Amino acid sequence: MLAQLRALFIIDPLIILCTVAYGSVNLLVSLFETTGRMQVAIARDWARMLLRVSFVRMKVEGLEKIDPNGSYVFVANHLSYMDTPCILAAIPVQFRFMAKKGLFKIPFLGYHLSRAGHIAVPRDNPREAIKAMAEAGKMIRERGISVLIFPEGGRSADAKLKPFKEGAFYIAINSGASVVPVAIAGSEKILPFGSGTVSPGKVMLRIGDPISTIGMTTKDRGSLALQLHDAVYELLKHTDLVEVKEEAGAGV
Repeated sequence: MLAQLRALFIIDPLIILCTVAYGSVNLLVSLFETTGRMQVAIARDWARMLLRVSFVRMKVEGLEKIDPNGSYVFVANHLSYMDTPCILAAIPVQFRFMAKKGLFKIPFLGYHLSRAGHIAVPRDNPREAIKAMAEAGKMIRERGISVLIFPEGGRSADAKLKPFKEGAFYIAINSGASVVPVAIAGSEKILPFGSGTVSPGKVMLRIGDPISTIGMTTKDRGSLALQLHDAVYELLKHTDLVEVKEEAGAGV
């Protein structure tokens, strides 16, 4: 009961306050800065503040494998809406996100996402989705940025690692960027599936070795998806914050 009251009257209001404050600053900055770099920096500060006010402790392993100036496609398992703030706070690269197109239609949020250079993905239009993935690959090549994708296609309600869809790997091969497996554990207890209340706790983020896509063609995307699925699964096996479950295979 005490934990619920703390979440309702302290943590949740602080999260809303931080989000409104940082979001307003970010929106103002977007009117003058068009590369999105400052907006990502502000978003990273927001993510770190979000973890502080939520009393979330995070342990990160494997950060030395990442070049802060490099371009990557990060692929991670997805347990909670807290996954994105955790990854954004921990990994110091120029991130852009692949987000469902509906988010870009939300007032204020949609404008910010567009101004920061994030990419809308229409889930109900395969042709437009392929076009969005090609745009993401071009952005990585030409602007030297990184993209974060949750290749399971959505959050997992039971912590089971679902098959990876191939879109992330089409982007990686098309851009020539290395793919980095990321395993996140514990976030499902911070903000459980279907819950709107954040609870204090511990999150572990484990970063695997980047996997080169040089010499690959888009025909290799299925085998690459399986390789990254196995890599994320192995990373999860070495944390005690989650009971690792798995569905075999790769999605489309």
